[in-house]
Amino acid sequence: MIISHKYRFIFIKTLKTAGTSIEVFLSQVCGRSDVFTPIYPPHPRHRPRNFGQFYNHISAFAVRLAVPPDLWSDYFKFCVERNPWDKTLSHYAMENHRIGGSLSFDDYLTRRELCVNYPLYTDEDDKTLLVDRVLRYERLDAELTEVFGQLGVPFPGELRVRAKAGYRSQQGPYQQYYSDAQRHLIERAFAWECEHLGYRF
Repeated sequence: MIISHKYRFIFIKTLKTAGTSIEVFLSQVCGRSDVFTPIYPPHPRHRPRNFGQFYNHISAFAVRLAVPPDLWSDYFKFCVERNPWDKTLSHYAMENHRIGGSLSFDDYLTRRELCVNYPLYTDEDDKTLLVDRVLRYERLDAELTEVFGQLGVPFPGELRVRAKAGYRSQQGPYQQYYSDAQRHLIERAFAWECEHLGYRF
């Protein structure tokens, strides 16, 4: 999570959406008084600072309660979201790598420890958006260019950081890795994203 006083924005970090890579990049250009929460594992180009009560994947709801109301209303708030089926494969690959490669995709889905991100950027009570913009992972460089241009953040047009890439061995379209039952399981688990953000298989 980032609160940048220099550029007047709040970045809410979601799971498996290049959040760490974005934080590593922004750590180099934001101010010394800005808030950067630690990341795990640490990255040599990322400098946590001033984080106090804040932590890595803190929700927008919790941040809103912790900062002055005028800061919350005045700063631009954004996060990144990703196609649920693609994101699920990415998360599975990371989890499988972490336990030595013995986890099948079916067993992973049975555990139901999925990357459901919307609670991180919506109101706990009525599930309405608390951020000003949800960027799409599928066109991340273009959307970051637009947002950073709006904020005055220097950006070369592409992120050029892949902090947690390399876990996934599957090649080709994500659709080919799903059975019909698995496809519908993800559709149900990520019903909010499908309804509100228009994601489809």
